[in-house]
Amino acid sequence: QAKLVESGGGLVQPGGSLNLSCAASGFAWQWYDMHWHRQAPGKEREWVASITRPGSFTNYAASVKGRFTISKNNDRNTVYLQMNNLKVEDTGVYYCNARGQNDYWGQGTQVTVSS
Repeated sequence: QAKLVESGGGLVQPGGSLNLSCAASGFAWQWYDMHWHRQAPGKEREWVASITRPGSFTNYAASVKGRFTISKNNDRNTVYLQMNNLKVEDTGVYYCNARGQNDYWGQGTQVTVSS
């Protein structure tokens, strides 16, 4: 059974950092493009960052470019989102998404940026 499990969320002050992880299992994830999305309270889900299957090309939303870094470890079947210089507007539930032959989503991890 395909599964994506996010972890690493929490409460952090503005200017702080968090590193989110997404562990993939049950499917050939190395052939999928991997994405992070987020959903703030009262807002629609938005795309944050992507990393492609072989080639590992990355792309970022304008709002996070230069502050967030997406990466993956093929040996650990894990995708990461390193988030630096966090802002209050980065608050939300962060979701991992695998797109390829199928479309898989994780359950999300809460990130709260507040002083």
